[in-house]
Amino acid sequence: MRCQTNAAVLLRAKREQHGLSQRRLALRAGTSQDAISRIERGAESPTIERLAQILLALGEQLDLSATPLQARVPAADLATAAAMTLEERLREAASWNRVTSELALAGEEARRHGHPATKRGHT
Repeated sequence: MRCQTNAAVLLRAKREQHGLSQRRLALRAGTSQDAISRIERGAESPTIERLAQILLALGEQLDLSATPLQARVPAADLATAAAMTLEERLREAASWNRVTSELALAGEEARRHGHPATKRGHT
């Protein structure tokens, strides 16, 4: 089963699955009940090592994995960019920087003049 979660949700689910109170888990893991509570509430983000240690006290092994993100850029565009020289890439980036700056300035000007497209709720 594949599950995306955070440390708080994972720890609480595993602790409850094993039928332990926060206090009992804290005793097993050599920490305080308050520390377990802070992690489960999301008030504290434990290190990977600390989370693994607490899970080990439950008889669980932390299993980390990584998966590639879906590319937002088509593969052909990535290949084109990879074939560019450093100078070409810098020139391309600078041109996009100019475009975004010009758009930002145009937006400011439109807001100053009360253009209807700049009103809240406009789609």
